[in-house]
Amino acid sequence: MKEKREARENRIVKDDLTIGIMQAARRAWERGAEFRERRERYKRFTYGDQWSDIIEEPDGTKMTTREQALKHGKDPMTNNLIRRMVKCVVGRFRMRIEDGEGGGVIRDGVMAKIYRENSLDEMDSRALEEFLISGMAVQRVTDELRPGRRGVRVDNVSPGKFFVNRFTDPRGDDIEMIGMLHDMSPAEAVMRFSYGSRSKAKAIRELLWQVEESAGESILGMRPGGSEQFGRSRERGRSRLVEVWTLESSEVVKWYDRATGRCGIERGSEADWIDEANRQRQERGEEHKIDSVVTHSIGWRCRWMTADGSVVSEYMSPYGHGSHPFVVKLYPLTDGEVHSLVEDVIDQQIYVNRLITLMDRVMSTSAKGVLLFPKSQRSTNMDWEKLSTLWASPDGVIPYEAVDGVPEPKQLITNAGDFGARELLSLELQMLEDVSGVSNSLLGRSSGGGNVGYERYESEVKNATVAINDLLLTFEHFREERDEKLRGILW
Repeated sequence: MKEKREARENRIVKDDLTIGIMQAARRAWERGAEFRERRERYKRFTYGDQWSDIIEEPDGTKMTTREQALKHGKDPMTNNLIRRMVKCVVGRFRMRIEDGEGGGVIRDGVMAKIYRENSLDEMDSRALEEFLISGMAVQRVTDELRPGRRGVRVDNVSPGKFFVNRFTDPRGDDIEMIGMLHDMSPAEAVMRFSYGSRSKAKAIRELLWQVEESAGESILGMRPGGSEQFGRSRERGRSRLVEVWTLESSEVVKWYDRATGRCGIERGSEADWIDEANRQRQERGEEHKIDSVVTHSIGWRCRWMTADGSVVSEYMSPYGHGSHPFVVKLYPLTDGEVHSLVEDVIDQQIYVNRLITLMDRVMSTSAKGVLLFPKSQRSTNMDWEKLSTLWASPDGVIPYEAVDGVPEPKQLITNAGDFGARELLSLELQMLEDVSGVSNSLLGRSSGGGNVGYERYESEVKNATVAINDLLLTFEHFREERDEKLRGILW
């Protein structure tokens, strides 16, 4: 049994089954293309790049909104309210953690150690930020060998490198395939998957080199494209490996050794040793034999694969929870759809930027401090340049020759027309607060004005939190699921 297992670990597998699994993983990845595209847009808006949307002019010309504004003589301005909103919600979450309201299981000695080693409060804050931007939070909980250390690790997974089959259950109970893209050096791949075998280490190096050479061509139909390629790393000197977990049904043999009292479960293809052991015992005249029964079992199997369908490592879930290592939460997952908090307020943010740009344009084209000076009243010994310099001087004196019936020089100051932009801007700011639920109270400002009592302020904060409570509680449920998987590894 041990020899067969070592033989399987020390070879690279590629057959119709593994190629089919890789193709299924690719299809799952492609189905997430629209989500990843929307996420990139939401991320741009969150971090200040709010004039990069592509629009089409009436003549069919395509350009960014920034280019369109400049074309029409406007200076695009940004008042980034989305970033303030996201920081406010993350800050409220961190305050809940400090107050002991952040969700999760009770942190005993071991769990507290895991939290410290992985800086989980910080990692969870960054995961929440991603959750607010894209509507997806993903973490990977493992106990594996890494460069420089081995032990329990919790990593945030970028939605840009994550894939999963389409599912609609908020708990993820209908997930049957899940995985992510990894970029690692050949040295790290050899360290993690050669299992001390020199022959397999050599085979891994050769395989990664071959796949890298052919990645520019069509690999299982995977052509390069987009910001992230499925089959090839964007980083020079690093190779793309795909971690794929699938829920599979397989034939297993449950056995019980009457002589030793030991029992176990083996895959059907690895249970030949039972018949051999019983035959040898019968020849030796031993009374006790190994009882066995064939049945079927459903379990999670992991495969580390290259883009051509080659498997460098595969194993059943080694964890106590018996599942895959990913914790994923999508919001709100109504009919499988994902809609983030940032998505809700983008239209208001765009309109706010347009209004302040328009107001700036109107103010810049209004006459301010223009001097009307009749030509007939200018002194003969003063040119226009000197007159302009004296006018700009705070204590300047401008001599002029008065002419009967001609108005004296005067300064022209006009106010920008009141076209309702300020009222519209106030309305949009109020709408953004209403839609997002991030009000003055959450920002630390009392809506009542002046000095208010502590109890009233706390009541205002509590009432304001109701609007974002669903988001925060959903994320806390995500943390609880993560901690349960941690316990499934530790115990």
